[in-house]
Amino acid sequence: MNVTVAAGQYTTATISTAGFALGLALLGAELWRWHKGGKGGGPKGKGNDGGGAAKDPKALIPLGFGIVCGILMIACPAGLLGTLASFLRWGGNSVGDVAMKWMTGAPSQTLGTAATPRIDGYGAIVVSAVFLVLFLLRKTFAKLVKGKWWKGVLVGVLLCVSTGTAALVAQQIVEGANGLGAWAIDGIAKGTIV
Repeated sequence: MNVTVAAGQYTTATISTAGFALGLALLGAELWRWHKGGKGGGPKGKGNDGGGAAKDPKALIPLGFGIVCGILMIACPAGLLGTLASFLRWGGNSVGDVAMKWMTGAPSQTLGTAATPRIDGYGAIVVSAVFLVLFLLRKTFAKLVKGKWWKGVLVGVLLCVSTGTAALVAQQIVEGANGLGAWAIDGIAKGTIV
């Protein structure tokens, strides 16, 4: 099966080994906190940071949703979300490089310049709706939820620019957003359900 890819279908981003390591460290720390049930451990698996019981799947929702939002931001080739994703990736690469040099004495190297899937016109509807809803409801979320969401965004921005498993996950998320947008326009707006 031959697949022809249009040049505008992908957006290019670069990640360093230090930025990727920082993303993995943030993800690992959050998963460890989730596994332990919070900072303090406390009685019966309850932590003192509002994390809830150990291994409660609901506690991963803000982090997971943040990762999805970070991946969708990388898929935006321009605009405010694309610029913010570039800034976060630059910051993650820079902070990771400083940490790597201080700890190991070795500078980071480019892990890869990956072509990440790009949001199309239909996916842009979904991404715009998601971020507008998040902006309008931002005052209703607790600080802990916002913090986990932002960590997830940073993890998504740093890990999805690769050629491994994270790239496969990112591709599915972006294609899902594009497909959902196409379904919304055809089914809801135009009234043609296929």
